[in-house]
Amino acid sequence: MRTIFVVNCIEHTRSLRVMNGELMLEEIKEDKKITLTKFPFQKILALFIIGHITITTPLIEKCKKFGIALVVMKPNLRPVFFWSNSAEANYLLRKRQYEYQDSDLHIAKKLMANKIENQKILLEKTRKKDNKTIDAIQQCKAALTTIEDIEDYNLLMGLEGTVAKCFFSAYFQDFNWKGRHPRMKSDTLNVTLDIGYTILFNYMESFMRMFGFDLYKGVYHRLWYQRKSLICDIMEPFRCIIDHTILLAFHRSQFKDKDFIKLKGEIHLKYEKSSVYYNVFFKVLIDYKTEIFKYVQQYYRCFMGRKSAQQFPNFVYQ
Repeated sequence: MRTIFVVNCIEHTRSLRVMNGELMLEEIKEDKKITLTKFPFQKILALFIIGHITITTPLIEKCKKFGIALVVMKPNLRPVFFWSNSAEANYLLRKRQYEYQDSDLHIAKKLMANKIENQKILLEKTRKKDNKTIDAIQQCKAALTTIEDIEDYNLLMGLEGTVAKCFFSAYFQDFNWKGRHPRMKSDTLNVTLDIGYTILFNYMESFMRMFGFDLYKGVYHRLWYQRKSLICDIMEPFRCIIDHTILLAFHRSQFKDKDFIKLKGEIHLKYEKSSVYYNVFFKVLIDYKTEIFKYVQQYYRCFMGRKSAQQFPNFVYQ
């Protein structure tokens, strides 16, 4: 059993070094180094470093020797450095990706059904009995019934869009929801969703890179210049994590309208508040690191084995 080791350097000054063949994590306080933990390299699958830290040559050598994926990320979880021995030469995986036909929708339908199922779960968790919520749940159920029979890409996109519109309208109805407007910075809720989805995207990218995927070749999102379409695909079933986290954060006043400012007609999160928002998303996503890794691992195995859609992984939000 190997584990994913996450080092959070956002709030504290920490260092990693090799001592007696083990990974040592230290925290620097008042010019003194305090040992937080030691971990044998044989038990590490991947090393995720979030924030600023010093990485030594012996550490990189140990990661190479034991086949440990090394990922360095900014506080918003965007990977700035990635290294993995196993991923570099996986030409067979990429060959499979390039051979996959755009007209084949069986994996895309699986991803969308998984996303819609989790949207239904979130709506049911609210325990609301108003017309908007009931209608949205019924819309999800109807979509899950009909999605398997869809053979046209545009119809699949239309179904996803219709369900998403009903879902957002019902789920965020307590916050004067006016519609989903990605990257338009039209209101605080849309801006917060953009931030959360971007952090989820960055986090998913790190896991996908561990297997050597071509991130630009998706199965649902089509090729687009400089867009990592495969990440857009794989994150779909996990968007529910961000949606629920945002709803709870606004209800608990962790997130507030006064955290934002209007500049040139656009809504922006105040710079001094960014660490608060990043930390909320960071903590909830780290809790799902095992589920996300296993999902990506199973997706990789099914894709390489050309398995049926029923055998591809399914993430059920609890």
